[in-house]
Amino acid sequence: MVEVSATEFVKNFGQYKERVQREIIVITSHGRTSGYFLSEHEYREYMFLKAHTRHAYHISDLPEETIAAIAKAEMNPSHNSLNALMD
Repeated sequence: MVEVSATEFVKNFGQYKERVQREIIVITSHGRTSGYFLSEHEYREYMFLKAHTRHAYHISDLPEETIAAIAKAEMNPSHNSLNALMD
């Protein structure tokens, strides 16, 4: 990743537009990161990963559809032998 100031980024956008195809560009303002400039490929990959991230909930915050799915879930019959271990 390369880090550039917002002013530098604006002045040389054409250069960074080409460079972003090879690496993500960190844009800073007053010494702090204010954003990232990334290629369409990197953005699509990020959105895919974000969409497929597991979510953890406190039991009191479970969505209704998740509660309903848990209520009607059934164990795969191939694991019935595990029930014997519970006896």
